[in-house]
Amino acid sequence: MCGFAGFYDPKNRIDSVWNSPEKVLKDMTDCIVHRGPDDSGAWVNSDDRVALGFRRLSILDLSSAGHQPMESQSGRFWITFNGEIYNFADIRNELGDSAQRLKGHSDTEILLAAIEKWGLVEAIKKTVGMFAIVVWDKEKKELHLVRDRLGEKPLYYGASKGVLLWGSELKSLRAHPAWEGKVSRAALTLYLRHNYVPAPYSIYEGIKKVIPGSIVTFKGGDLSSDSETVTRYWSPLDMAEGAIRNQSSSSESQALSELESLLRSTIKREMVADVPLGAFLSGGVDSSLLVALMQAQSSTAVKTFTIGFNEAGFNEAEHAKAVARHIGTDHTEMYITPQETLDVIPLMPHMYDEPFADSSQIPTYLVAKVARQHVTVSLSGEGGDELFAGYNRYFWGARIWKRLSQVPPFARQALGGSLRALSTQSWDSVAKGVYNVLPERYHVVNAGHKIHKAANLMGSKSADELYRQSMTHWQNPELITDTAEPVTALTDPYRQPDFDDVVARMMYFDMVSELPDDILVKVDRASMAVSLESRAPFLDHNVVEFAWRLPLSMKVKDGKGKWILRELLYKYVPKHLIDRPKMGFGVPIDTWLKGELKEWAGDLLSTERLRKDGYLNPKIIRKAWDEHQQGTTNHSHQLWGVLMFQAWLDNA
Repeated sequence: MCGFAGFYDPKNRIDSVWNSPEKVLKDMTDCIVHRGPDDSGAWVNSDDRVALGFRRLSILDLSSAGHQPMESQSGRFWITFNGEIYNFADIRNELGDSAQRLKGHSDTEILLAAIEKWGLVEAIKKTVGMFAIVVWDKEKKELHLVRDRLGEKPLYYGASKGVLLWGSELKSLRAHPAWEGKVSRAALTLYLRHNYVPAPYSIYEGIKKVIPGSIVTFKGGDLSSDSETVTRYWSPLDMAEGAIRNQSSSSESQALSELESLLRSTIKREMVADVPLGAFLSGGVDSSLLVALMQAQSSTAVKTFTIGFNEAGFNEAEHAKAVARHIGTDHTEMYITPQETLDVIPLMPHMYDEPFADSSQIPTYLVAKVARQHVTVSLSGEGGDELFAGYNRYFWGARIWKRLSQVPPFARQALGGSLRALSTQSWDSVAKGVYNVLPERYHVVNAGHKIHKAANLMGSKSADELYRQSMTHWQNPELITDTAEPVTALTDPYRQPDFDDVVARMMYFDMVSELPDDILVKVDRASMAVSLESRAPFLDHNVVEFAWRLPLSMKVKDGKGKWILRELLYKYVPKHLIDRPKMGFGVPIDTWLKGELKEWAGDLLSTERLRKDGYLNPKIIRKAWDEHQQGTTNHSHQLWGVLMFQAWLDNA
């Protein structure tokens, strides 16, 4: 796991840069030293005006043979590579005689040899892994930017003052003398809806993210947006549609056996490292199954990590400890004080580089920090929810739409209004009273907030709109920014899946939006901030494709998701340690905004401040702030998005 940056200036737009291009590269890569504290490298081709910079976190082949930027054996290709190719040994074997001349055993060198033998696209198709890659082809004068299939590794790029800039994080691009950095109001509008900026957009005009599963190519020194060619080497849309058409015919017992074999081999491959390795353990289904399969294939106790909170409703540490004790891991837990949690908030704008407001970013950073004290690589369970129907919204979403579609729109809106008539706090009080007579499995965390969110869904005109509304923070963000929203994977009619099942469609939309642009961004930045590599075995594309071929009946049973994962987990961990309401991984932002964070937030959201910055409508923001302070409505998620933008603006 590493980080890189670079620039391409074929028209010599910034002549002063070429007096000392190595210094410019150093300035760019010094910004991301946290991604690669072990080594640095630079390569400059002054004739073609291309420069590659690199920071290395040594994981495989700790010797100098893994140094980057790296040149291919023929001298035709130069590469910077961030990530891991887990099947590098298989590719090396397939290379045959070509592998005999390799100097080391790093996956980067093997990838270069594969590119020389089969070409870039075919070589990438053979890989299993997570990566962001930049390849310069000296022979054809072509620059290629490559991103892994699911979007685990970040890659930003764009032209500024006629110079193409790229990097693992935006801070590297900002360090180049050509940087302009104008805030994109269109991207800001999307951000307010999602609490993240979805690809291909970034918060800056003209700067984009490479779409997962694609290769962006610039040829002949033409850097205009019209000149870039995008090649999709893996399409989630084609994959999902094909899987739905060709569902697995395996029985439940056969599917369980196939899944166990696939996960065991995938996890074994991802446990390969030349540095200490462990895993995050929350005690939930995904992380518990991951750790159980790790321990089943390890001769020593696997190192596992969790953090705990003393706030009721936010602490899973006791559950994780019980699972760790049963599996037999070398478990580390650390209870975090409220002040330690609050101390992380000022780090967020710099860590994420653009506005990002998933509040679980805070505990994710804290657990990564704990793990880094013991290991350099940590496996985690990202993807389990999206692939195996783990989110509650999947099964209640289908039920709600089935009922809503039979009710006239005016009646739905009236019902939504009646649900909103009670404040979130009042609904919480009602729920607590009901819980006294209901089994624990029917208890819901943050009932009031979820009831208000359900009320907003009542006016949905389709199942897809119901999904989008359920994932929306600010319902009409264009009223706040006075700018229309660009199309995304969720709204572009040409990128919608050709299948009807409501749950499958929701899972697909998550796979191409929230997963790469929220969940994986959160994990990458939080882990790399402390120089920790995070690996997600569920996101091996072979596992992804297997999961999509499974019929929904093997994922959702009796109103609960992840059936097949649970059944597999029960072979290793007893049910009573696992079966409990899904808690999530958050922090009490709603109460903090009325207490410890009130002064900080109030300053960022002051009418004078909002008017001066000129991006957001103060009237709408202040109304939400006042309602939250009065306790009539829980606006914590919406306000957190605005606060993270305002805090980012201070650091931009």
